[in-house]
Order: sequence, then C-alpha cells, then structure tokens
Amino acid sequence: MTTDSIWREAFVNWPASIPRRGIVLSTLNEATPFKGFMVKNDVLLLERTNPDPVGTRFVLLTFDDIHAVKFAEPLKESVFTAAGYVGKLSKA
Repeated sequence: MTTDSIWREAFVNWPASIPRRGIVLSTLNEATPFKGFMVKNDVLLLERTNPDPVGTRFVLLTFDDIHAVKFAEPLKESVFTAAGYVGKLSKA
C-alpha cells in the first residue's frame, strides 16, 4: 500500500467520533489548519480554519503531498482503537 493510498483511506474513512478538523503538514513542510474537508479521487479539499495572509480559504492537494496529520482535539484511546489502531496510550 502506498503512502498516498494510506492517506486517502484515512480521509475517506474518517471516523465519526473524530471531529473533521486538525492540521495537515505537507511534504513542503507547510502546516494547514482545517475545519472541514472533501475528497474527490486523488485530491483532498481542505477548508481552512482561517484565511491565510492572501485570503485563501480552501486548499487542494494530492494525497501524496501529505506528510502528517495532527489532531488538535483531545481524544481518547477508544477513538483510535475503534479506527483500527493497536497498542496503548499513556494515561497521563
């Protein structure tokens, strides 16, 4: 499975228990905070939390441009295990 297909699957099958917001870090090391998203084929449409300095509110990027996704919301271990992750998180 390629990296782009892993990211595509993550967004297409986004768990309902995780709010559809976070931060996407691109392969160019650009952080894009988002409050919503849509998927079309191999392209991800992100709705920015706030417009960037030039006023853009939406970003289109391909899944192979994604390096990482960060979650800003406090989440419980059960949310991740329901999404198929295994292991344990710290209790602190």
